[in-house]
Amino acid sequence: MTHIYNFSAGPAVLPKEVLQQARDEMLDWHGSGMSVMEMSHRGKAFMSIAAKVESDFRELLAVPQNYKVLFLQGGASSQFAMVPMNLLHGKKKADYINTGQWSQKAIAEAKKYCTVNIAASSETEKFTYAPKQAAWNLDPDAAYLHYTSNETIGGVEFNWIPDLSRPGKDIPLVADMSSNILSRPLDVTRFGLIYAGAQKNIGPAGLAIVIVRENLLGVPIPGTPTLFDYKVHADNHSMYNTPPTYAMYITGLVLEWLKKMGGLAAVEKNNIAKAGLLYDLLDSTEFYHCPVAKPDRSRMNIPFTLKNAELDGAFLKQAEAHGLIELKGHRSVGGMRASLYNAMPIAGVSALVTFMKEFAARNA
Repeated sequence: MTHIYNFSAGPAVLPKEVLQQARDEMLDWHGSGMSVMEMSHRGKAFMSIAAKVESDFRELLAVPQNYKVLFLQGGASSQFAMVPMNLLHGKKKADYINTGQWSQKAIAEAKKYCTVNIAASSETEKFTYAPKQAAWNLDPDAAYLHYTSNETIGGVEFNWIPDLSRPGKDIPLVADMSSNILSRPLDVTRFGLIYAGAQKNIGPAGLAIVIVRENLLGVPIPGTPTLFDYKVHADNHSMYNTPPTYAMYITGLVLEWLKKMGGLAAVEKNNIAKAGLLYDLLDSTEFYHCPVAKPDRSRMNIPFTLKNAELDGAFLKQAEAHGLIELKGHRSVGGMRASLYNAMPIAGVSALVTFMKEFAARNA
């Protein structure tokens, strides 16, 4: 059988070692006689799993003690509503940076709860760059500023952290990091809140992780459902209701794998090498084209087009025959997209680059 390299944007490739361990522990976790899927979330066995997941997550990202780490259901999309519900704190406005489809979805949801100020947007340039902070038009009355640190569809990544520090003002910085969390070291103290869906760099679909500074908790808007109140989850250690237990277990295995790799500094070095391989090819030929501005190119999601779009179908079909799957671009933008999350081995990127060179030579 041809070796398969899965370039899906999510749910995405998981480390082979993680899948093998999950297979071996499927029917009997550590002599318990149970699969993790069968365990009570309040039982001693699962509580030990949950505690280690949080501990390893905190260690990898150096999360300070004055931040809560929450493991929630609903994916990142539920956070589009939970953020304004919990962070408006009596204010009526919030700043948002518009850099693509996921930013737009967060903006649309926030408009149900407050006036949204689009502080900056790259829409006129088809979302091909990240607006520089010097050009942002921030609202002095905004409760917080939200941005998407990596746009999965457009392949635009903020390779810098916005600076909202102002004398006598605490304006929380909020980031949707669904597709680049755990891909590099991060200064969590620069943020009021970070959220991420799991199904790209963390684990399986169905889990969302929220990192939130404690002093932002406890002031939800009137009428906020209990399950949408961050403080409820923080006070109950993410056990107010049944959390996505198996997704948390797999996440724990991924975190252990990341630690064995050498932590996020080593992971970042590997991700830079992988992305560099593909970008070097894209920049060396007119047969392929990457539309994203070079300073804002994503290491995680790399969109590209063929000079002759009529060859798209042949490219995808032949790539699949070579074991290179899920390369079709998002339906809204077309073309191709290669997602190079942490679990994608450099051998997979090398195989893709080799195929792309051969395809270009045959069809130039």
